Amino acid sequence: MNFETLLVTKAHGVATITLNRPAKRNAMNPQLHREMTAALELLRNDSEAIAIVITGAGDVFCAGMDLKEFFIALKDKPAEYEAVWKMAVEWRGRTLRYYPKPVIAMVNGYCFGGAFSIVEGCDLAFAAEDATFGLSEINFKLFPGGSVSKSLANLMRPRDALFYGLTGDTFSGIEAANIGFINRAYPRANLHEEVMAIAKKIATKDIHALRATKEGYRFSLEMSWEAAMNYSMAKELELVQRQNDAWRKEGIADFLEGKYKPGLESHPG
Repeated sequence: MNFETLLVTKAHGVATITLNRPAKRNAMNPQLHREMTAALELLRNDSEAIAIVITGAGDVFCAGMDLKEFFIALKDKPAEYEAVWKMAVEWRGRTLRYYPKPVIAMVNGYCFGGAFSIVEGCDLAFAAEDATFGLSEINFKLFPGGSVSKSLANLMRPRDALFYGLTGDTFSGIEAANIGFINRAYPRANLHEEVMAIAKKIATKDIHALRATKEGYRFSLEMSWEAAMNYSMAKELELVQRQNDAWRKEGIADFLEGKYKPGLESHPG
C-alpha cells in the first residue's frame, strides 16, 4: 500500500494508518481523502488486519481540512468540490461507523475541526494527555460544517458541544476524556504502547464476533425496541453461519468443561 499522504503498516493483526502530511500538520486535502477511501477499502477484507488504528505523523493528529486546497483551490470548481466534500464526509462518517472491523483513533497531538469526525467515527479513541483539541471554525467566521456538527451531536453533551463550538476554545486530552469525547488519555510517552496493547487484545478475538458486536450496537441506535430484538436474533443466526456455530461448540462448551473462564479471559482458540 503505497500512498502519498498515508503510511499503512500491519503487525500482530493490527493495521495502522498514519496521516502523513507533517509539513501541513496532517491536514486533510483532496488527495488524502481519496487515499483514505482506498486504504480502508483495501483493508476491509485483509485477513492480516483484524483491528485498525488511525493516527498522525509527528506530534500532530490532524489539523482538520487543508483550508487552502479544499476551500480556496476548489472554490470555482463546484462539481469537484462537491465530489471531494462527499468523499470526505463518507469515509469519516458511514465508512468508519459501519466498517466491519474495530477502528481506534490514537490522537497523538493537535486535533482540530474536521478531525473531530475522524475521532467520533472511530469505535474507540485515546489521546495524549497534552493533546490539543479545538473547533476553530468560529474563529474564521465559519461553523463546524460537513460532518462535524453531526459528530458533535452524536458524541458530545449539548453544553460541551456548544461551548467549544461557539468560543473556539481549545481543550486537552484529559478534558476530552472527562467529557466523554474519547475513552482515555495517557501520558504522551505511553500513548502508543497503551493503544497498541488494546488494539492487539481486540485483534485476538473472533473476527465475526467483533463485527457482530459493532453492528449490533451501531444499528440498534437507529431502531425501536421491537426492531432491535428482531435484528439481534437475525444477527445471532448470521453469526452461527459465519462461525460454524463456534460460539456454542467451542466458546460455551469449553467453558462448561472448565477449560477457561470467559468472565476473566478470552477463549484460547
